[in-house]
Amino acid sequence: MITATEFIAKWGPGGASSHLNEEQGAQSHFLDLCELLGVPKPGSPDVAGEYLFERRSLILGESRGYADVFLRDHFAWENKAPGKNLDAALRQLQQYSLALSNPPLLVVCDRLTIRIHTQFNGHPSETHLVRIDQLDQPEARALLRRLWTAPESFRPRATNRAITEAAAKSFALLAEQLRGRGHHADAVAHFLTQCLFCFFAEDVGLLPGRMFERLVNNRHLTSERLTQGMQQLFTTMRTGGLYGPDDLPWFNGGLFAHIAVPKLEILDITELRNAAGLNWSAIDVSIFGTLFERGLDPAKRSQLGAHYTDPATIARIIEPVITRPLLQKWELTAQDLQALAAKIKKNGDAAYKKTHTRFVQWLEELRAFRILDPACGSGNFLFLGLKALKDVELHAITQAAKLGLDREQDLVTGPHNMLGIELNEYAAELARVSIWIGEIQWRIAHGYAPKTNPVLEPLEQIECRDALLQWLPLPPAGEGRGEGASTGRSAPTPPHPHPLPQGGEGATAPAPRATQASAQASAQTTTQASGSDPDFAQRNSGSDPDPGPPGTRAAEAPWPRADVVVGNPPFLGVSRKRRELGGAYVEALDAVYAPRVPGGADLVCYWFEKSRAAIANQALTAAGLVATNSIRGGANRKVLDAIVQDTRIFDAWADEPWVNDGAAVRVSLVCFGAGRPTYLNNEAVPKIYADLSAPADGGQALDLTTARPLDANLRTSFQGASKKAKFEIDAALARQWLREPNPHSRPNSNVLKPWANGFELSRRPQEQWIIDFGIELSESDAALYERPFQYATTVVKPERIKNNREAYRKYWWRFAEARRGLRTALKPLSRFIATIAHSKHRFFVWLPVTTSPDQALITVARADDTTFGILHSRFHELWSLRMGTSLEDRPRYTPTTCFETFPFPAGLTPQDTAHQRTEPLADGAQIPADLPAAAENIKPKQQKSPANQALSAINTIDLRSAATAIAQAAHRLDTLRRNWLNPPEWTVRVPEVVPLGLEASPYPDRIEPRPDLSEADAKALQKRTLTNLYNQRPAWLAQAHAQLDAAVAAAYGWADYGADMPDDEILRRLLALNLERAGAGGAN
Repeated sequence: MITATEFIAKWGPGGASSHLNEEQGAQSHFLDLCELLGVPKPGSPDVAGEYLFERRSLILGESRGYADVFLRDHFAWENKAPGKNLDAALRQLQQYSLALSNPPLLVVCDRLTIRIHTQFNGHPSETHLVRIDQLDQPEARALLRRLWTAPESFRPRATNRAITEAAAKSFALLAEQLRGRGHHADAVAHFLTQCLFCFFAEDVGLLPGRMFERLVNNRHLTSERLTQGMQQLFTTMRTGGLYGPDDLPWFNGGLFAHIAVPKLEILDITELRNAAGLNWSAIDVSIFGTLFERGLDPAKRSQLGAHYTDPATIARIIEPVITRPLLQKWELTAQDLQALAAKIKKNGDAAYKKTHTRFVQWLEELRAFRILDPACGSGNFLFLGLKALKDVELHAITQAAKLGLDREQDLVTGPHNMLGIELNEYAAELARVSIWIGEIQWRIAHGYAPKTNPVLEPLEQIECRDALLQWLPLPPAGEGRGEGASTGRSAPTPPHPHPLPQGGEGATAPAPRATQASAQASAQTTTQASGSDPDFAQRNSGSDPDPGPPGTRAAEAPWPRADVVVGNPPFLGVSRKRRELGGAYVEALDAVYAPRVPGGADLVCYWFEKSRAAIANQALTAAGLVATNSIRGGANRKVLDAIVQDTRIFDAWADEPWVNDGAAVRVSLVCFGAGRPTYLNNEAVPKIYADLSAPADGGQALDLTTARPLDANLRTSFQGASKKAKFEIDAALARQWLREPNPHSRPNSNVLKPWANGFELSRRPQEQWIIDFGIELSESDAALYERPFQYATTVVKPERIKNNREAYRKYWWRFAEARRGLRTALKPLSRFIATIAHSKHRFFVWLPVTTSPDQALITVARADDTTFGILHSRFHELWSLRMGTSLEDRPRYTPTTCFETFPFPAGLTPQDTAHQRTEPLADGAQIPADLPAAAENIKPKQQKSPANQALSAINTIDLRSAATAIAQAAHRLDTLRRNWLNPPEWTVRVPEVVPLGLEASPYPDRIEPRPDLSEADAKALQKRTLTNLYNQRPAWLAQAHAQLDAAVAAAYGWADYGADMPDDEILRRLLALNLERAGAGGAN
């Protein structure tokens, strides 16, 4: 075994083997080193095939190449003769890396020096150096031995993510200091963006000698001299040339087109010095833009510590839209190349030239490929799209070299492939910087030197403007105002009073035309708008639209032509859309995009529709967009309906966690257009429906998007009232007012009601009341209810008169949306059914009619236990889960999608019980009055329908018996739940206050803890909520639900029903009923 002294003597300067050239000395040097370290040698039996000399790979400018030594999952090793350039050897290894399965360690050695470079994903690269004269030291030999025994021990502790977060926080503090001294936010953001790029540029060697760091660390410079020095440096970077003794490359790109260095104080300079100590070359570009936007944009400063979307999640769109189809296309090209290359006799012959020409055609396709993010924010999607494109090109180059083609000297893909639209200038500039930094990082990591002259490719195609609307000049008087009269030139878009969270627009593609699918989607808009679910369906109304700049009209903004669209457009529901964008802008959107996008749709839907139309016009091949998961239902789903009719959804994640503006939300990821194969939630499926579901196992169609609203269910379920101000008051105050007189001698009970919101149902009673002046009470009449009106004047009015809606300001003392239809429907009832719109568990409760339901509740205007039981059955719960959407992990229930489409058992539909009369049973349960003797759920002839093939055991139902069984099971379930929530042993019923002037209280008794209840029992009582009950789901509750399910199944005539019946079978039967009734006019 060779000793350290012997090794140094043999291979050191002047040693016996020092004269050997690279080829002669490489293997014998490595074998001696293995012997010195006591590690296995290449070709050892226990590592055969995984550890060997001259692992064939590919290198720049040659058709063949080798890594001198390769040990899988450990290292690739390149040997050079003494004095050779180890930096060039490292670049050579980096180019091998893809073909060598990306080993975590790259080692270059000239026999006098061994350099270890780490390349662990997500960590900055570190370098470890061992000189030959150090090999007599045990620590040096131990470090080298770890290459074989513990490669993971080289993983750096620091992560790219942590470095990026630290850099963003440092610059956020600096930005806050500068803005605090009066510097304009735009100027501060631009200056700091220039600084961060300089830190990066010097850490990757584009600025020599750590020039920028030396400048900010020069303690002999005054603030004025430092400002002057930075000004000079930026100016030189803009044009290239000498800065002191150093010759700087031409950076260009527009980043240094405008230079305005603010006066820096000592605190600013100190923070810059702190930032200079970070490893800026390791910035994680996939999160860089988001974090720096939060730091530099004062509007987003509060989000700096919030979560951000993991790049792996973004890859769920990038991979199917960009990577997968390009690799599929490459495989076809590679087959052509393989056939052509088989005829090559020697490098440069006719067959070689023909093969190379075909490969160059492929490269030209990549050069021309364009990726558009029409809401690009700070560039996360654009960077990952660029990375995917470059990875595909490198893969193709590597594969082509294996076929015998010389490796291409440089890449054809780059920043020019990226297109973006962004409304926020902070974000747009960061998007450009993200692409520049990402391009440079990728090239260095893969052995390609950064480009120069210019270093930064111009990125004017990252535009800063509105993606949805533009303002065109009005035609001269007397001419038409249609699209045909347009000059084609757009007037400047007026300043937007409320900029979009993200967004922008394009420039050259023709405006998409409406198709049959979009027209059909619009045809349902009127029905949707007049339905019972205002949050999903209401038309935008309020103040008159702003006509925009004088002499202009709103028109659809064009997008630049691209191959694919990816991105995360802004989410704004119908109410937030008007509040944040302004009424005039929303009115313009409605006018321009009607009938293609329903007025009640989320803002994100406009990006989906524009992408669909571009695909229909063959201006785009595919799109992958993030949307709120509510896109699967209600008015939002109309855009997906049109997409499915015109093209296809080929990859989707129906309900995934996401981070939007720093907040954790639930989203849907939807890829549509040309794409194969089809995946839903990472599982292969035959097709994807518009609600982002797929056929059940076996390929049987269960497309619930075909379900239609049923006339029999209309005008029954409503969303609760929307206040738009603080009308709620404490219960003690309400009871005090109930005892006070009014000038017109009418009781305050006319306008004071207990208030129920989502917490009231899911937690213990909240003891809140509300002032409700109804839907017609004038201001002068409302003032006669003295104390409630005085409170409203003081608390409600100041808030409401600031509202954008004219009607909300004018009738400030009333609820914003008082729900006339709901009030009319509840008038004859003593109680009604309610459920929480967004809830982890779908449970229904009874509320007294004196209760005012909040907009967080969905109500059903029925008082019979039969309807209550049907709604609380497994069948309705399944239907509502599949037909609705969700918020985070809470399914969303809406009247239009969940209630109005649900097929009740025949004879027990809301139409059958519309009289709202009930008949009491002996046990206290109530059934609908005047039920007919019998009913059939499915006529025999309907069994032949393909949709009904799963239906069996269709029976004629004894309707009264069926209604009674359901009512009794539902009444028992409700009684057991009430006793569990409020055990008589722990609670007492307290009569509610009798209002002045009345003989009895119109309100039900309230339930309070017993005065003598122990502390332990009081705490236990507080935990008794419906949410906790359904979290636990004790046996008695499960049995009560099972009894109810059996009774409801019998009402459907499903004699074969059992608890083990698959969910999809139940849904298939319900869908069949829905389609039969809708086909018969929806009246059954």
